[in-house]
Amino acid sequence: MSKGLEKHKHRSESLSYFGKDLVRRSGSHCELCDASGTRLTVFEVPPVPKEAELFHCIFICDTCRGQIEKPKTLNADHWRCLNTSAWSPEPAIQVMSVLLIDQLIANVKDNEWLQDLKEQLYLTEEIQEWIDSAQSQK
Repeated sequence: MSKGLEKHKHRSESLSYFGKDLVRRSGSHCELCDASGTRLTVFEVPPVPKEAELFHCIFICDTCRGQIEKPKTLNADHWRCLNTSAWSPEPAIQVMSVLLIDQLIANVKDNEWLQDLKEQLYLTEEIQEWIDSAQSQK
C-alpha cells in the first residue's frame, strides 16, 4: 500500500472515532443547515491540523458537503441557515459559517443579508485568527 493511501486510511480511521461525540453534540442534525434524517459525515474545518482533532470537526449533511467541496454549486438560498449556525457556541461551526459567508459575499449578487449578518457577528480573537489562517491557505 502506498504511503499516501496509508496516511488517508489512518486519517479516516482517526476521524471515525469522533462520530459518537459529534452525534451527541449535533443531536443527529447537520451542524450547518440543521437537516435531520439524512446521512451526516465528519468534516474537518480548515486549516486541517497535522493530527485529527475533534475541535476541528463538524458533522454535516451531503448537501452542505457537496456545496463546500464544489464552490461553483453554492446555492445562496440553502445557506440562509448561516443566520443560525454563525452564532453557534462551537468554534469550528462558527469558523466554517464565516468562511461560507465570505465565500457567498464574493460570489452572490444579492448578498445584502450576508453583509448584514457578517456585520452583526462578534468574533473572538481566537476565532478570527482561525478564519484568517484558513483564508490564507486558499
